[in-house]
Amino acid sequence: MTWQGIRGHDAVVERFRTALGLHRLASTFLFVGPPGTGKRTFALKLAQALLCERVSEEQLAPCGECPACKQCLAGTHPDIDYVAKPEDKSSIPIELLIGSDEKRMREGLCFRISLKPFSGKRKIAIIDDADYLFNEAANCLLKTLEEPPPRSVLILLGTSEQRQLPTIRSRCQVVRFQPLDTNDVAEILVEQQLTADRNAAHQAAALAEGSVSAAVRLLESELSEFRAELLQSLAQSPLQPAVLMKLVQTYVDAAGKESAAKKLRLRDAFGFSSSYFRQLMLIGSGLAQPTAASRAWLDPAEMGSRGVELCLEATSAADSNAAVLNVLEWWADELATLQRTGTATLLSH
Repeated sequence: MTWQGIRGHDAVVERFRTALGLHRLASTFLFVGPPGTGKRTFALKLAQALLCERVSEEQLAPCGECPACKQCLAGTHPDIDYVAKPEDKSSIPIELLIGSDEKRMREGLCFRISLKPFSGKRKIAIIDDADYLFNEAANCLLKTLEEPPPRSVLILLGTSEQRQLPTIRSRCQVVRFQPLDTNDVAEILVEQQLTADRNAAHQAAALAEGSVSAAVRLLESELSEFRAELLQSLAQSPLQPAVLMKLVQTYVDAAGKESAAKKLRLRDAFGFSSSYFRQLMLIGSGLAQPTAASRAWLDPAEMGSRGVELCLEATSAADSNAAVLNVLEWWADELATLQRTGTATLLSH
């Protein structure tokens, strides 16, 4: 089923419909789930439903034709405030939340959401990339989260509860978005004219682990070829850290000088590797059949778990702007040690 063209999240829709029907909609939400599962799209459509001028918000069925709906669709509604991490930054700047040094609390999201709604209905703020709300910026939000202005809704979008500071997490209602069904991902690729080839759509969807954004990128031949080479390298016994490192480094450097593009490719490498080790965990637990690619790892359950941890640590280090070569060298060496000895040392230890 779909809600307003959004697939796979009917349970979330019913949760909001029930809350609105009881007039018990909370003011602060944390949407968590894998990238590319529709959290941002859902938040924007929810905002449209709450601001529609013709259909009551309890129905969660925006008309799409009234002035408010048209402004929402165009991204110009004065009562919707959207903030995201700039591509050239490693975190959400505090200025986006409380203004510049010269205009503290006289501009920024926290100031704007405190203003009276322009339409007389609600003020809605959406903070994308909430995984990158670090201490200073997160602390600026606490007062707004604790004492939200009347008729306001604040939605944070992240990938997991664990990546949010406890002070943020404890002040929000958590809404979990599950990975999309493979068929839903494939249909979205075709419906949005991202490919006309249904076979290609299903192949990309099958590898995307429920993420539309991942599937879109997997339609690119370069990424698919890199993934195949990476998984082949991880399945070698003994694993060759220098070969693995060179493979990833070559792929990352091919993005050019743009740091954001290089970081995205680095996340590709760690993400594909994490998926490989999650599959090992399933094999070790008896939930999947052993494959030729899994035989290089003698204890699939334990080594798979440790491999996932190493990939997550490497991703976190890359997001924190650690030197790419240093991260890759540590990651490749630790994977080789893990395969050889069954142990590995995390960066945080």
